[in-house]
Amino acid sequence: MWFKTRRRRCDVHARMFAEHELLQLTTIARMAEEEENMPHRGSVVGRRTIPRDRYSGYFRLMQDYFIQQPVYGDNLFRRRFRMSKNMFNDICEAVAAANRYFRLTHNAAGQAGFSTIQKVTAALRMLAYGGPADSLDEYFRMGESTIIETVNKFTRTIVVIYGEEYLRQPNTEDIARLLRKAEERGFPGMLGSIDCMHWEWEKCPTAWHGQYRGHHKKPTIILEAVASHDLWVWHAFFGMPGSCNDINVLHRSPVFDNLSSGHAPEVNFTVNGREYNMGYYLADGIYPPWATLITPIPAAVSNKQNRFNEKQQEYRKDVERTFGVLQAKYAIIKGPSRMWDPGDMKYIVQCVIILHNMGIKYERGMEQLEIEDYEGASRPSLDPNRNVSEVQQLINAHRQIQSRTTNEQLKNDLVDHIWNLHGSSTEILYKSLAHQIPS
Repeated sequence: MWFKTRRRRCDVHARMFAEHELLQLTTIARMAEEEENMPHRGSVVGRRTIPRDRYSGYFRLMQDYFIQQPVYGDNLFRRRFRMSKNMFNDICEAVAAANRYFRLTHNAAGQAGFSTIQKVTAALRMLAYGGPADSLDEYFRMGESTIIETVNKFTRTIVVIYGEEYLRQPNTEDIARLLRKAEERGFPGMLGSIDCMHWEWEKCPTAWHGQYRGHHKKPTIILEAVASHDLWVWHAFFGMPGSCNDINVLHRSPVFDNLSSGHAPEVNFTVNGREYNMGYYLADGIYPPWATLITPIPAAVSNKQNRFNEKQQEYRKDVERTFGVLQAKYAIIKGPSRMWDPGDMKYIVQCVIILHNMGIKYERGMEQLEIEDYEGASRPSLDPNRNVSEVQQLINAHRQIQSRTTNEQLKNDLVDHIWNLHGSSTEILYKSLAHQIPS
């Protein structure tokens, strides 16, 4: 009897001990879980502080590129930064003078922030290589949010500083130079070529997909550009949704606003004995037959027309080459955009075009890099003091720009002019016959 009672008491104590041990383990697990979920106390409540050692990132960057005898020479600097070192130094000085964000500052604890060179280099690497911002953390010792903030600040500052000079339309001196080159190529009066490209918008809200998704089957935003023979971008209009075609973009573009308002420089040239007073752009077949747009002849049958189409398509590729160089130098506009705001994308496009044009200016006389060597516009407002006669003058100017009669006459004159310069009747006749003979 005593033995049974003792055994029952032992069993009760064992169960109580097991329950107590289980309660202890549960409590410890819950405390560990709560401790893991507790916010880390950093400089900002809820943010964990990572000792990145900013100075080591700055020291490594200076050793690699900016000391008297750097690890990587000027050639690799130009390939990786997409610009010469002189241009980089000028940009650093300009952005630091224009925006306090790019200056070296210290926090309340006396800790130094990032230097101008670190911030500008990080922004340029994001523009040049694209990819996630977190991928630059290990080299620059900058957090993801800081890099994204730096890119946004950098693009806006560049547009403010250099936009007026490098996003302008050609002036009288530029037009004279373009006309001389056009005369050499056999297209008197040509000011460049015009076309559009699409930039995919990965973060497009689902509700907007119908508006921004066109034949690319993905949401995109369109860039319309005009480029000359040296790949200089003279016009950039960004922001139209991807469901639009080139004609829709053209009707909303400010490309001819200065011409219609009478503020564009005069362009006078002669083709086949006839005088013209408006320059023109070369375009592909989707564009309308305006006096300021020269498109290829559809269903060309004569040797003259075939020769004209051949030369028109050859020189029209200037703007397509420009798009290719832009995407090769600045891969951020080649891949899908991870920006939520189209305004941020517009500043990126404008900044990339400014840096591209600056590079052309700074690198004149230097060896030109091939593509393989590299690892939108605001609408002008009319004067507020307008009267009826000025409005009628504007309407008449638009009609003159969109004149189909002038387009037809100019195209015929250019056909004869090209034939007189480049025509080879025997060669072209053989080519024409070869295309007509069925295989």
